[in-house]
Amino acid sequence: MLCFRLSSRLCFSTAQPMLPLTAVSTERVVTCDDLNNVQHLSCETGVIIVQTALYGRVDKETCSEHRPPQQLTNTKCSQHGTLQVIKQRCDGKKDCEINTNVVRTSDPCYGTYKYLDVTFACFPAVRTIACEHSVAHLQCDEGQVLFIYGADYGRRDKNTCAFKRPASQIQNVHCSRPTSKVAGSCNGKSSCRVKASNSVFGDPCYGTYKYLDVTFTCLPAGFSRAQSLPPYTAVSTERVTTCDDRNNVQHLSCGSDYSVISVQKVLYGRADKVTCSEGRPANQLSDTNCSQFGTLQVIKQRCDGKKDCEINTNVVHTGDPCYGTYKYLDVTFTCLPPVRAIACEHSMAHLQCDEGKVLFIYGADYGRRDKNTCALVSAFWRRNHHCSRPTSKVAESCNGKRSCKVKVSNSVFGEPCRGTFKYLEVAYRCQFRAIACEHSMVYLHCDEGKVINILGADYGRRDKTTCSFERPASEVQNVHCSRPTSSQVAGSCNGKRSCRAVASNSVFGDPCYSTYKYLEVAYRCQCE
Repeated sequence: MLCFRLSSRLCFSTAQPMLPLTAVSTERVVTCDDLNNVQHLSCETGVIIVQTALYGRVDKETCSEHRPPQQLTNTKCSQHGTLQVIKQRCDGKKDCEINTNVVRTSDPCYGTYKYLDVTFACFPAVRTIACEHSVAHLQCDEGQVLFIYGADYGRRDKNTCAFKRPASQIQNVHCSRPTSKVAGSCNGKSSCRVKASNSVFGDPCYGTYKYLDVTFTCLPAGFSRAQSLPPYTAVSTERVTTCDDRNNVQHLSCGSDYSVISVQKVLYGRADKVTCSEGRPANQLSDTNCSQFGTLQVIKQRCDGKKDCEINTNVVHTGDPCYGTYKYLDVTFTCLPPVRAIACEHSMAHLQCDEGKVLFIYGADYGRRDKNTCALVSAFWRRNHHCSRPTSKVAESCNGKRSCKVKVSNSVFGEPCRGTFKYLEVAYRCQFRAIACEHSMVYLHCDEGKVINILGADYGRRDKTTCSFERPASEVQNVHCSRPTSSQVAGSCNGKRSCRAVASNSVFGDPCYSTYKYLEVAYRCQCE
């Protein structure tokens, strides 16, 4: 048997230690200049740190729809101080909604149609809250110093610091005063105490019981924000090649107890003259443009979501893509950390993601692969543990949703082994989502070597809070307004390293007249 394995970094790098200021993700949002348009910045993991902000115009294409040429010609238009304004409002928060009113202190280029273009990163952070009249204690380990991302004094919800307070003191949840005083007092120190008091921060809302909300991180002493940082790293990627012999077995395996296979690339055929060439005549190696169609889907269905997977070329031998050429099976796969869910036959599998994330199914199997899982039946019903049927039905039902229920039953998945008590095994991950309020744009971006893969997209409204800043109640009441737009966004973005999607009725139609809508996109970055 001839089989060899090549270690490869490809588009994932092996795990490296992460420095404290490594961004989890970076996003860009553009909102056209309209008093009613809302820009929504959001970090599902970490907190917002605004990187760049432009109010003005630097090209003729952005926000140009239905605009006369004379409103687009000035491409050197920029409002001074925009970055500072947006940073003060949004830095250190998980979510931030703004419109162009907050930066429109003057008109930097009269007669030009402008837009607000914000790039922000999501950084991991520690969050501490101190109720009014108490003291916030910020502390780092020895050899580290504080760096304050952001601080607010006021009230943004009814639950924080609400114990035994009268209702009248917690009603005003639109009371917030961003403050740089915490950063001024604490940055560069190993520990710091700050009193949450009107005497320190002023009174942003008389009669309201307030609190101080601080987000910070700890940096090595002497560390500078200007230092270059390594990219956010992922898990290992491997490549396995098996020469075409009905007896040869290809073994894919993820060594970690907490990772599963996700197949990235597959070739059954020949792409060079060197691989699997030993002892072969030249005429069997000359065709280097030989590839069997559909091989990736076959291997993904068999192996995705599993810790170990064994295959041979029989499984892809549905035809001969190049008669007379000696072929091989070449598979590149990554090991990714999943959530693993198991549900016994006749029960329901409940898959759930946190707010702001959606499901992506790596793989699912219905059957039995051991004697111990779902074992509360007699041994007779567990004796066949070589019964397994890979299924794509879970992915078809659940991908792109925040939660999903799947019935574990032969009526759903068929009967892979009569007389055996079976179970459904699902490996999945919760992916991030991107949001663009109506009339604005969302930018999807992947690192070098990766491209966008759209998991799901919806245009409409499914809650009252998203993209609700300064909107009248009548425009956010309808939360049963949703139009799936996956095919449109995928058609524009799949396979690209970056892409922008406009949240507009002119693009997706109007699923609910008079409701202020938003575009919600779930996507992942995969190898090119």
